[in-house]
Amino acid sequence: MRTPHDGEEPRRAVPRTDVLLADPRLAAATERLGAAIVKAGVAAAQERVRRAEIPPSAAADVALASLPATATSMRRVLNATGVVLHTNLGRAALSAAAVDAVGEAAGATDVELDLATGRRARRGRGALAALAAAVPDAEAVHVVNNGAAALALAAVTHAAAREIVVSRGELVEIGDGFRLPDLLVSAGARLCEVGTTNRTTLADYERAIGSDTALVLKVHPSNFVISGFTSTVPVEALATLGVPLLVDLGSGLLSRHPRLPDEPDAASTLRAGADLVTASGDKLLGGPQCGLVLGRSSLVEPMRRHPMARAMRVDKLTLAALEATVTGPATPTARALATTYGDLRHRAERLAAELARAGLDARAVDSDASVGGGGAPGVVLPSAAVSLPADHHPRLRAATPPVLGRLRDHRCLLDLIAVDPADDALLAAAVRSLAG
Repeated sequence: MRTPHDGEEPRRAVPRTDVLLADPRLAAATERLGAAIVKAGVAAAQERVRRAEIPPSAAADVALASLPATATSMRRVLNATGVVLHTNLGRAALSAAAVDAVGEAAGATDVELDLATGRRARRGRGALAALAAAVPDAEAVHVVNNGAAALALAAVTHAAAREIVVSRGELVEIGDGFRLPDLLVSAGARLCEVGTTNRTTLADYERAIGSDTALVLKVHPSNFVISGFTSTVPVEALATLGVPLLVDLGSGLLSRHPRLPDEPDAASTLRAGADLVTASGDKLLGGPQCGLVLGRSSLVEPMRRHPMARAMRVDKLTLAALEATVTGPATPTARALATTYGDLRHRAERLAAELARAGLDARAVDSDASVGGGGAPGVVLPSAAVSLPADHHPRLRAATPPVLGRLRDHRCLLDLIAVDPADDALLAAAVRSLAG
């Protein structure tokens, strides 16, 4: 085999692009990934031939090996951070049922068609019916594209150019620099702040309510905790003020969770007297990113018909995933919250022993996990982790698949609470790949 080292000019030894693309394996990859991605892989392989790093005969193999598994730049990551709903990792992982539902809905679907009559039908009726059945205390339900949109739609529909009364202690920043008061003002509402950061009473609300008050808003501070000399007003008391009460739960529980007794849920909040409840679908509900609206028909229906509702509409894939989340088996989020410390410790010990046998400095340790994603702040979930040398932390992000852990006491911890037990072998393989 002749190479550029034999005296031939490197440029002339580089295989032609059309010849490489005709390789059956690369042709199949083009059908799967698209021409641009495959051509980029081919060009990179040709450049390596040009620099005499590989022989011309290896160009097709090298190009093929460089191609991603899918046409998206996003990569699956094993979440070993100990944060069940990690915002930077996309929050809730979808259940297998929801993933199957997304695949079913990916092509042509009856999202707005009644197959029995051949006529147009209400969009997402299956998902809405499932949500309504899950929270029978709600007279009506609606779904928008995220939790902030649900709150903004309520404000623009019911409080544009009018006043929303809200406690100062509940004017939260919701992440990435976005703040709840700015969101509400951008929807055309005026805010009337009552009370102080740490204490608000029913009398504060009563003094603020006037003829221009459209809504009383109660926000669950789902991403922080204020302790000490504090006072807040419960939903039951706010419901007596004679003004529509909007409660933003944030974290998305539909009903009470035994492991999170202090986390508010939609059903209980409605029974306590809330007129409208908004929440996120990709947090404790364990579904796709979306915003849930539940409450009185006289308030939900105008939101559904408001012109801004069109701009906040969810797509068919979200509707399919939401329906499967609500009606299907336990989600990964629910399974993570249901797992016991004993089970996690057993897995950590088994994995640590396996890695130690491979010559790695691995040991099982106890760990404190958290819900994350703006839910159940301050709640500690007893967990277990595999402890590795600190230098594994950045190196595991480059593994296949990438593994994201956390640093504690100069060690890299791989907390198992959010790792599916079925992925333990993948996790071990990624760690073993660093052994050299």
